[in-house]
Amino acid sequence: MGWTTPRDLKAQLSRLWERGELLRLLVTGDLGFPLRLVLKGPSSSELTDRFEAVRGWTTELATVPHIRIEWREVRHRVQGLQRLPEQVWVDTLDDALTLLGKRRDAERLAQMVDVTRTTVPALLPWLAKRPLQAIDLADQWSRLIAVVQWLIEHPRPGMYVRQADVPGVHSKFVEAHRAILSELLDLALPADAIQADRTGVGQFARRYGFLDKPTRIRLRVLDERIRLLSGGAARPDVMLDARSFASLDIPVRRVFITENETNFLAFPSASEAIVIFGAGYGWEALARAQWLAHCAIHYWGDIDTHGFAILDQLRGHFEHVSSFLMDRDTLNAHEAHWGEELDQVLHDLSRLTAEERALFDDLRDNRIRKNLRLEQERVGFHRVTAGLLGLEGDSVSG
Repeated sequence: MGWTTPRDLKAQLSRLWERGELLRLLVTGDLGFPLRLVLKGPSSSELTDRFEAVRGWTTELATVPHIRIEWREVRHRVQGLQRLPEQVWVDTLDDALTLLGKRRDAERLAQMVDVTRTTVPALLPWLAKRPLQAIDLADQWSRLIAVVQWLIEHPRPGMYVRQADVPGVHSKFVEAHRAILSELLDLALPADAIQADRTGVGQFARRYGFLDKPTRIRLRVLDERIRLLSGGAARPDVMLDARSFASLDIPVRRVFITENETNFLAFPSASEAIVIFGAGYGWEALARAQWLAHCAIHYWGDIDTHGFAILDQLRGHFEHVSSFLMDRDTLNAHEAHWGEELDQVLHDLSRLTAEERALFDDLRDNRIRKNLRLEQERVGFHRVTAGLLGLEGDSVSG
């Protein structure tokens, strides 16, 4: 029939609930009521032709609790004067919540609003924007507010999150709620307490002035004459924080970087050289080491589009980086070990040499084989040794 049913009326309110519009009224204080609901009733012809159905529909609407019906009178040629629903209203927010069975949820939000208004009113817009999410966080809200208050009182604290003594809050709570806390802190803190260029959950500590875990760089000394540690073993495998790495003062003129741990561990001895276990896409820590600018740097990655993209990114920090065993001859010599790169890099890379760019284009455009890749660990080790000898020979002849 298409006439509005009690279920339809409740569905209209449910949509307002799901969009947060009903709960938002608790935060903003806007009246919003009485609220008129959409009502579609019988036409004049239906009143005549389906009188009993119309009377049943009218009776059913009249039994719906927590709504107010405005009636209109119509005269039926047989039944005489009749009343039909003309408009349906929900007079109060409490009526709407009761009809939906959501009063308890609304009461929880109302308590959160009261607490927030007296502690950190700057967070009220967040409650208005995300009221349903707020209800899910009701049990954690007091602790979230405590973290926000602590940072208001201790802006950019310059310590680890673990060191922040927030009553009733442990560091794991902060770690687990970084996304929500970021939204709240952006509202509550002054601009000078936020490092705006640090975004995302992974940048939480730096954005709000906490100390972050230091980036660590793992390296092996390839020349036994270089003593990195006094009294230590020859050719040690060590891990340093980025600041310590940047301050190294060792007689190194050649640096190799490889993305594969086995290749890193098995890398052959080389004069005045070290090998670094690479970090994929991310070279900021290495970039702090200005002494690398005076070393020959050789990057050994997979022969695939991502390998060349990482090489291109590394050259953004050290333009003199050369590739190692990432050439067409190495690729062709290992056809039996070719694999598949599932997700290719498709954008242009501006820092590749002509030879590298030609091979990258062939890989990207699938001219050799679709999604072709040669992982670095599949390159024969005799070729690694030969490549090192070639570099040593170039150094001597130069």
